[in-house]
Amino acid sequence: MVIERRFNGPPATGNGGWSAGAFAVAAGAGLGGPAFEVTLRVPPPLETELTFADGSVHDGETLVATVTEAAGPISYAASVALPEAERAAAGFAGFTHHPFPTCYVCGPERPDGLRIFPGSLPDGRTAAPWTVPDEVNLPVVWAALDCPGGWTAMQNGRTYVLGRIAVIAEALPEPGSTCAVVGEATEFSGRKAMVLSAIFGPDGSRIAAARATWIATI
Repeated sequence: MVIERRFNGPPATGNGGWSAGAFAVAAGAGLGGPAFEVTLRVPPPLETELTFADGSVHDGETLVATVTEAAGPISYAASVALPEAERAAAGFAGFTHHPFPTCYVCGPERPDGLRIFPGSLPDGRTAAPWTVPDEVNLPVVWAALDCPGGWTAMQNGRTYVLGRIAVIAEALPEPGSTCAVVGEATEFSGRKAMVLSAIFGPDGSRIAAARATWIATI
């Protein structure tokens, strides 16, 4: 199992959501099945042969991540209409200051990325439209759920990276369709931020949802 360089978050490591999705798939995650939770123990390395066994991902002797079935339901019911998501994305804070501008998911300097730019809604959530790529698969869905949750935490001015994420995915979005991706911070505790995120199809139906813990870098 190798995380290709194009799936980066910070420049030298894997995007947390995409990497976690790939690890979950290796553990048996699928569409419509039970939710899986991935805890990242170290930043996932790029272009490195990783091994998976017994719920653990290793880079040689280094434990990279652990994978389990998620405890408890993952619920997110409040959808956002696409026009509202488009208005929010126009004010994406990352256009003026981004800690990782080449991030595969939300980096404005990645014309080949997912280009999900979650901007603030009046109620404190974030939202963005997402044009689904032809290559969409489960790790891409996990990636799309990642940064919109993180940007709700970063509205407080701190930089965060993903620590843990649990995802339930009912289906893959249709390639070429435009979905709305929504994030919400639910709790802050010390360096931790607990967030929710969800993807809604063009008809407003929920496609996937996530519950995540982000860790402030300082």
